Amino acid sequence: MNRSFSLYLQARMARIFLLGIISGFPWVLIGSSLTLWLQEEGLSRTTIGWSGLIFTVYAVNFCWAPLIDRIRIPMLARILGHRRAWIIPLQMIILLALLTWSGMNPADNLTVVIAIGLLIATASATMDIVIDALRIEQFDRNESEAMTAGAAMATLGWWTGYQLGGAVALKAADILQGLGVEEYWPMTFILLAAVIVLCNIGLLFVHESQREPADHDEGSSIEKASADRSGLGAFAHRVLSWLTSTFASPMVDFFRRNGFTIALSLLGFIFLFKIGEAFLGRMSLVFYSEIGFTKSEIAFYSKTIGWVITVLGTLIGSLLAIRIGLVRAMFLAGILMALTNLLFAQMAWVGKSESLLAFAVVADGLTAAFATVTFVAFISMLVDRNYTATQYALLASIGNAGRTTFAGASGAFVDWLNGDWGIFFMITTLMVIPSLICLWIIRHRLAEILSGAKVRLFSKKVQIRK
Repeated sequence: MNRSFSLYLQARMARIFLLGIISGFPWVLIGSSLTLWLQEEGLSRTTIGWSGLIFTVYAVNFCWAPLIDRIRIPMLARILGHRRAWIIPLQMIILLALLTWSGMNPADNLTVVIAIGLLIATASATMDIVIDALRIEQFDRNESEAMTAGAAMATLGWWTGYQLGGAVALKAADILQGLGVEEYWPMTFILLAAVIVLCNIGLLFVHESQREPADHDEGSSIEKASADRSGLGAFAHRVLSWLTSTFASPMVDFFRRNGFTIALSLLGFIFLFKIGEAFLGRMSLVFYSEIGFTKSEIAFYSKTIGWVITVLGTLIGSLLAIRIGLVRAMFLAGILMALTNLLFAQMAWVGKSESLLAFAVVADGLTAAFATVTFVAFISMLVDRNYTATQYALLASIGNAGRTTFAGASGAFVDWLNGDWGIFFMITTLMVIPSLICLWIIRHRLAEILSGAKVRLFSKKVQIRK
């Protein structure tokens, strides 16, 4: 246990923590802030729910992930490194979009507000590709325990950026509203813009080894073979070979290494695992507001206390995952994550209760952090280091596809239930079952897939040697 804990004291873990903050903060803007902003402008639950479809870009960012691996940004890449040269311009896009939001009213310009939210989500989803690749590249493939610890620090950083950033946003909006500031949300967005500037400054201290963009054997050989050709045919051949090596090769490699059947089962599990949590998360702030909690109360319980619990849940969860193995940990996390949704159903039936909210937030924070850290570590172990950004983005996108596509209907679902939040939360409890069935089916093959890691299955402990 002491050896496991010492992993968190490595300098690279602090860098990964900061990258997590940078990744999580945009969700404050397009998640917490946008949700309450729309609700307080009188928009319906259905509209708020469907506005969450902007998160769909996180489900398709794998489509342009190969470009992140292959294309270097001129000048910046030489000064900052290949990965950081992508992150900083994307941060500036989010900053400009946020400042544009600060001068708008969603009731009068809903389409434009959502379009800007989509721009923020697209820049954030692209930035996630770079951040995840940079995190994974801090480790060798055989460092399974360090990878799990790194996933914990990334998760901890993400929740810090999201929850503490959300607490700042909600508290600031509440204070400004109390002071009589009519446009309190636009003023809050200006405050949040300052956080982005600080994140960019912090990023300068995240060192990155100078590297060339991925140059894979298959694509490179084809490109070199076409070098001797001339004219339009040579150009077309080089374009086709570049597209093949950039987009097709990472996908083919994933299915070839894992086998077609196992690869499909893995994708099924990843797609389904966090759908229930996404439904709850998309509507949670609307639910809190509807049963009578103020923005300050939501900030304190859901964000501030939620962050403290997430810190504990991430650290405890990662140590437990190292101790019992990722497969076993994912089963446990999935079951606990589903059961905590029942606490929200009870809150819906009881009504406003600060003690019940606190208990639900503690339980949900612990289980959500545990589920996230095991999930991130799991898919991190599946990627080939030759295609880090592309394959991780593909797997993360599959997970986000289930969460974002279906969760967009969460508001309409609550309206269809005539606002019966209790039934809604009970249904979200059942949503994890299909993913656990997928995991059960492939549990005995995961020992081969998670090469270099100690994978403890239900019947025995298996040590895989490279």
